[in-house]
Amino acid sequence: MNFGLILVLGLILASEFVNGWTDSPNAIATVVSTKAMKPKWAVLMAVIGNIIGAFYGREVAKTIGTGIVKPEAINLVTVGAAMVGIIIWSTAASLLGLPTSESHALIAGLAGASLAMAGPGVLIISGWKKVLIGLVVSSCFGFTGGFGTAWFIRNFFDDLPKEKSNRVFNILQIISAGGMAISHGSNDGQKFIGIFTLALVLSGLLPTFTVQPWVIILCSLVMGIGTSVGGWKIIEKIGTKMVKIEPEQGFAAQSTATALILFASSLGVPLSTTHTINTAIMGAGASKGFSTINWDIVKELVIAWILTFPICGAIGFLTALLFKRAL
Repeated sequence: MNFGLILVLGLILASEFVNGWTDSPNAIATVVSTKAMKPKWAVLMAVIGNIIGAFYGREVAKTIGTGIVKPEAINLVTVGAAMVGIIIWSTAASLLGLPTSESHALIAGLAGASLAMAGPGVLIISGWKKVLIGLVVSSCFGFTGGFGTAWFIRNFFDDLPKEKSNRVFNILQIISAGGMAISHGSNDGQKFIGIFTLALVLSGLLPTFTVQPWVIILCSLVMGIGTSVGGWKIIEKIGTKMVKIEPEQGFAAQSTATALILFASSLGVPLSTTHTINTAIMGAGASKGFSTINWDIVKELVIAWILTFPICGAIGFLTALLFKRAL
């Protein structure tokens, strides 16, 4: 195993760590903000759930590894350059308390680096269609699903005493948060498993794109370690500043996001877990009136989401050119 491969695999694992670190709020923001769970126990649950979820199927890993850009048209430099974009952008955004989509950062970085190395012919249109489908599902269905579920709960459980309602939905929140953590691992975790496997194929260590069990274990553990760090600024911004949610709204948002992500994972659609849970939280909050949402925070999130594609694509493109010249 040469130094170049070791470096690239290290960058992939660093990106997986950042993925766990910046996306941990997706699973636990609501249970922490509603005080259904103490932060340390919520993080532990997210760690375990992310690791379990990474073993759920292989379809997303295949889409990322072979469906976005042509594997034969890229090399280890391309993969390493894409990882640099993820690490820089996601870390910077997290320090500002902005949840970003590692899914879109990965796809954009890989595409930008591939364009620098092989030109526009490297892109696979069918894979990008799945990305667009995932973008629509995460944004539109996340919001409407969270809104509808929260509305249903409020109208059909309105007679339940407040104290009893909080107790019941706090328990349900914990269960749904566990499901959210598992669904995150099933989609986001597999993305980097796919890239890790792609790097092994490009280096010649694997003859075909076949996800190995040890790769799943390694990547899921690194993501779990990243999750244990937590993203407290993001939790505060999403769980308290964007919208003040009640336990039943937290359950509505998490259960909606979990169902959508697991469904997308089964189809091999690389969904943004960040977009899905955040829009579901917006929808659940809006069920009590759109005025309950801090739209300034929403504006910040949307801007960060939009910038992810061009920034990560540009970083991947420029880094690939730099590596190409250096070599």
